[in-house]
Amino acid sequence: MASAPTPDDAAAERRPAVTRKVTRHRGEGQWAMGHFTPLNANEQSKKDDDGLNVRTRIETIYAHRGFDSIDPADLRGRMRWWGLYTQRKPGIDGGKTAILEPHELDDEYFMLRIRIDGGRLTTAQLRAIGEVSATYARGSADITDRQNIQLHWIRIEDVPAIWQKLEAVGLSTTEACGDCPRVIIGSPVAGIAEDEIIDGSWAVDEIHERYIGNKEFSNLPRKFKTAVSGSPVQDVVHEINDIAFVGVVHPEHGPGFDVWVGGGLSTNPRLAERLGAWVPLEQVPDVWAGVVGIFRDYGYRRLRTRARLKFLMADWGPAKFRQVLEDDYLKTPLIDGPAPAEPSTRWRDHVGVHPQKDGRFYVGFSPKVGRVDGTTLAAIADAAAAHGSDRLRTTVEQKMIVLDVEGDRVDSLVAALEALDLQVRPSSFRRGTIACTGIEYCKLAIVETKGRGQDLIADLEKRLPDFDQPISININGCPNACARVQTGDIGLKGQLVLNADGEQVEGFQVHLGGTLGFQAGFGRKIRGHKVTADELPDYVERVLRRFDQERTEDEPFAEWALRADEGALK
Repeated sequence: MASAPTPDDAAAERRPAVTRKVTRHRGEGQWAMGHFTPLNANEQSKKDDDGLNVRTRIETIYAHRGFDSIDPADLRGRMRWWGLYTQRKPGIDGGKTAILEPHELDDEYFMLRIRIDGGRLTTAQLRAIGEVSATYARGSADITDRQNIQLHWIRIEDVPAIWQKLEAVGLSTTEACGDCPRVIIGSPVAGIAEDEIIDGSWAVDEIHERYIGNKEFSNLPRKFKTAVSGSPVQDVVHEINDIAFVGVVHPEHGPGFDVWVGGGLSTNPRLAERLGAWVPLEQVPDVWAGVVGIFRDYGYRRLRTRARLKFLMADWGPAKFRQVLEDDYLKTPLIDGPAPAEPSTRWRDHVGVHPQKDGRFYVGFSPKVGRVDGTTLAAIADAAAAHGSDRLRTTVEQKMIVLDVEGDRVDSLVAALEALDLQVRPSSFRRGTIACTGIEYCKLAIVETKGRGQDLIADLEKRLPDFDQPISININGCPNACARVQTGDIGLKGQLVLNADGEQVEGFQVHLGGTLGFQAGFGRKIRGHKVTADELPDYVERVLRRFDQERTEDEPFAEWALRADEGALK
């Protein structure tokens, strides 16, 4: 007969149970590891109801009962799956951004993001967006750096009518935001450029047809960004997308795509890495779905700050990622392939007049930091149609292109666009400056951006009228890098700073020498260096004059900024 347990023995028997309870490994909330219990409020909300389901409530309840009837979980969560964000209440300064509760920042109006896969628009579609802007959005419209168009001042009561108007011309807001596959950015000159390696348009369409609005991928750990381009210009910032397909010619198999995975910016920037795999056009949708499946199943769901694919890629590395993709998702090996060449030009925006492979021309033009309005959008559509074109494109540099223009009509179209203050031959400053939404509408922003960017362009054009070097100036209203602050020649991250009188004012932390393509890397931060918004034109002028004086022949700004003495950058 066994002896009765001593107190120590009893304690020992209890310890394993206690230990298991205390140290039970919940991991990162990865579904593939069996961790399905939501570990934060966002995951709980998605488990409670798929974001795609909120459309029915918008159409049948909220649009009829008004803003106050909206469930908070829908208002600040699921409505994003249909492109809707509450915008910032007017008059709340940047110092309150991180202090106030969400309901204190919310206005009773929405930003509405229109999804434009591949940046492709017809004149009828652009005209419809212009009409929606004029009728329902107080004329507001911004071209984003992911080829979308965003409207503001949208009332919930008007959303069903807006959807009806957009969907009648083949547009949608489906999964324009939310923890899902967002817009698929593509080369804006796909299928028409003389120098194109391969046209990725079919893959963009096929991914959209199979998977967008499909609940197979409507609950991801966070947003998922896709890029597809067969252009040697490499015009889709593939280095900072979750997945990118980059045109390349395989020595044995011909034109196809090199696969890049795990890029992203925000507060933990990371460049995508090559998987070393060559993919033919017809396999792109399957590879895309495999990568998204890995993100859905293995992505980190415990902390929102680690819920992007770049963190999984950082932990796994490209070799393991490719192995899991091949073994568990594709069930077939991928073909090894070469890396793409360097981009064929420093300007990757297609601004100007360029020949198409069919003998016609495309005309790229530049608004100021993507800011347009409904009337202007309708006028662009009319100008394109009047010059024989039915096709337009948006770009990832907040620009726009008219396609299919006959040679004898180019000059007339250029004149029509420039009469709208849409420059076909812009200064380096207008061409290279982008800006996020900023404090005007965004609840995360700390400083103003769009107006600041427009004023900066005008100032620099007066101060440096002969400056003709490629230069990118990326203006961001907060640390989240929607305007790619870390990858601009001059990246400006909005924050509150002290001026000479010790007063807290709007300003920027400066990043210098960021670049994509040519030796891609993130900008250099000058220790302790910040610039007030009022000082910004003087500062940028000073740095650019030094660059012009010190650069070697053909040396780009990014290379100079990384080698320059710190004193030259202040």
